[in-house]
Amino acid sequence: MTTQTKETPQSSTHLTARLELIAAIVAGILILAAWLTGKNESSSLSISLYIIAFLIGGFAKAKEGIEETIADKQLNVEMLMVFAAIGSAVIGYWAEGAILIFIFAISGALETYTLNKSHKEISALMELQPEEAWLIQEDGSTVSIPTSSLSVGARILVKPGERIPVDGVVIKGTTSVDMSAINGESLPVSKTQDDELFAGTVNISGAIHMEMTKPSSETLFQKIITLVQNAQSEKSPSQQFIEKFEGTYVKIVIFTVLVMMFLPHYLFDWDWTTTFYRAIVLLVVASPCALVASIMPATLAAVSNGAKRGILFKGGIHLEHLGSLKAIAFDKTGTLTSGKPVVTDFIVRENTDVEKALALLSSIEKQSNHPLAVAIVNYAEQEGIVQQESPPIEDVPGYGIRAVTKSGEILVGNPNFVGKELIDEFNEGIVQKLSNEGKTVVSMKDSEGILAVIALKDTLRPEAVKAIKDLKQLGIESIMLTGDNVNTARTIANEAGLDRYVAECLPEMKVNELKRLLTEYKEVGMVGDGINDAPALATATSGIAMGEGTDVALETADVVLMKNDLTRISYAVKVSKKMQRIVKQNIFFSVAVIAILITSNFLQIVDLPLGVIGHEGSTILVILNGLRMLSKVE
Repeated sequence: MTTQTKETPQSSTHLTARLELIAAIVAGILILAAWLTGKNESSSLSISLYIIAFLIGGFAKAKEGIEETIADKQLNVEMLMVFAAIGSAVIGYWAEGAILIFIFAISGALETYTLNKSHKEISALMELQPEEAWLIQEDGSTVSIPTSSLSVGARILVKPGERIPVDGVVIKGTTSVDMSAINGESLPVSKTQDDELFAGTVNISGAIHMEMTKPSSETLFQKIITLVQNAQSEKSPSQQFIEKFEGTYVKIVIFTVLVMMFLPHYLFDWDWTTTFYRAIVLLVVASPCALVASIMPATLAAVSNGAKRGILFKGGIHLEHLGSLKAIAFDKTGTLTSGKPVVTDFIVRENTDVEKALALLSSIEKQSNHPLAVAIVNYAEQEGIVQQESPPIEDVPGYGIRAVTKSGEILVGNPNFVGKELIDEFNEGIVQKLSNEGKTVVSMKDSEGILAVIALKDTLRPEAVKAIKDLKQLGIESIMLTGDNVNTARTIANEAGLDRYVAECLPEMKVNELKRLLTEYKEVGMVGDGINDAPALATATSGIAMGEGTDVALETADVVLMKNDLTRISYAVKVSKKMQRIVKQNIFFSVAVIAILITSNFLQIVDLPLGVIGHEGSTILVILNGLRMLSKVE
């Protein structure tokens, strides 16, 4: 199959970063050449080289500043730097003006590099999307066509080693699929007829036929890409404030510089050369470049850090909120637990053959698709029970199953169906004991009474205990909201080490409970995976969805755990806290440097060269500090 190549926004940004860096380096070489030439008293050639360095090094930032000024109808930091460089040249400080442009170009290239790093995960995901697929035609032959031209219901051949082009189901064949692009799991998953397939995953072993079930634009893979793209474009509250502040601050600086050009001459009796010189120094050192760069690089790096580890933040605002959480509420089924019940106990009447009783129960339950029935049949298969012919059954909704065998009627179900008194008397009240342990008990009754009881339990995710422990170490309380009964809720809460639990909690009750928790803790997260969790996810300060959850949960949540690993929650919180620390460090440092440089300028301590180095050096340091968010958070 051929692969088409096309230029993406990410490749374009990567090219821009290279060009900016090359321009900065060339400008630096020209500045050095101009300085050496100037030492040999060839001033005209030296000035010519400085002018060329101005044009090459400053073109990108000047172009950006002019375009944004026209679009926003207000001056910005880039224009301040242009004015400062030109002002330096006007008063004869060509080297200082050129160095200002050079360092500003370097800081711009660093910012673009940060943006590239944040786009890297998107680029990798985009490359995993097959652009062509083998369409199976009516005569059975196959033809390669663009994935975008496929429609729902199309039948597609996927050969071993190829990526699955669209979401769909297997209609023929058996294979193993590498799902790591979706959930981060390294072990392949077996897929056979009617199993679900996802675009971007890899067919490993066998050729399969599949049927497309979703348009290419609505695949889970495409939704992941969209989530990350939206996250990169959405700005945090801090960034929004800085950007609003920038416009006002720039106007204040321009006004102050204009006043500085005249007032000190009359007020402090400075000569005109000194007055104008100090005004240009003020223009350089008062520019808020470092302050503007305090937040965005760190935020983009944090989003990239999370995406690399299977955590999708839907924007800077949600990233900021995570670090302030005081409590997190968890749904139980499918979130704290696997959502798949397993058999824990099988107890039969005295003098009853265990294998025969299990075979009878399995033959009845295999005709039902209820999760408990599926778990019982799976248990029987694991125990090596040979399946016998299934008897005729009648499904009694809300109660159980009535079966008719050669030996008479068999009832399988809850206490109200088989008889509460019989259950209480069976095996010294074992059913009540099992129920108190948080287990769901299914009973089987024949003409002589209770024949057997089987207990099932929804097991905790392997990482749940560690996840709760990690959150406690971060000072975050854990609360479980579940629709299950009190016994089951208590058992799961104790096993997981939760601080609190709320049982028999319906979807609308979850929202009310979330509101109560918000009143108590102010900042509360919610973790869920189902449609019934969506209202609570939307109500919480931060909604966190499991990657295997429903589309509604994924779309409603603010953060998505693609690897379905609960320990990623504490990692996400750590990323948020570290980002906030770095942002605070950057803001404090940049404001302090500006204040010191402005004060020193008024006291005539700082000259233009030192002002340039102090101002632009602080900008570069702030960006580099933000790039620390790319490394793994401990």
